[in-house]
Amino acid sequence: MNRNLLGIVALIAVGMTLIVGLAVVGSRPSNGQTLPVQTAPVQMAQAPAASTADLLADRVLGNPNAPVTILDYSSMTCPHCAAFHTETLPKIKEAYIDTGKAKLIFRDFPFDQAALRASMLARCAPAERYYPLLDVLFKSQGQWSRAADPVKALAQYGKLAGMSEQVINACMANQALADGILQSRLVGQDKYKVEATPTFVLNEGAATISGAQSFETFAAAIDKLVK
Repeated sequence: MNRNLLGIVALIAVGMTLIVGLAVVGSRPSNGQTLPVQTAPVQMAQAPAASTADLLADRVLGNPNAPVTILDYSSMTCPHCAAFHTETLPKIKEAYIDTGKAKLIFRDFPFDQAALRASMLARCAPAERYYPLLDVLFKSQGQWSRAADPVKALAQYGKLAGMSEQVINACMANQALADGILQSRLVGQDKYKVEATPTFVLNEGAATISGAQSFETFAAAIDKLVK
């Protein structure tokens, strides 16, 4: 099987993962209420264009009123960030986010153009599909980040998420969105002294975790802050 065929197979597999993930998010939101399953993702391309402020708004994973807030400063092309999202975050979600003890807010901290474009693509998706798309992009990081044309490769994942080519092109051309993401990175540097990814800021600096740390490290820090 040649490399091109392998790439196609991998992309199809990722697409199925994304479709399942989006359906789960649509049917089981973090507050425990039941919402209808999204059966036609392509309809999202028909929604009115969101404002830059809406695109840059915090995406909260978990109960907004949870006592512990985890700010996740990550770059979409950072391997350690991908490891956290694919290996450690599911454990944190089960133990602390799904139980209402903590919430996570992803903060873009791009180190290169490919990471910036991936962050832009995720923010152009509907808010309820943001984290499922992040999950897919981190799981497939090795494919799109190493592609000859990362933007073109990212567009394929956007289409799998139901975004039209027109929506994706407009997203990639949105300079205000790009500037806003870079400004968020500057805030992380200035306010929380973030210098590397991933860096996790808990409850406005009550605790900070840097690098690829174990679930047990996060558990110990969260337990001290849970009231």
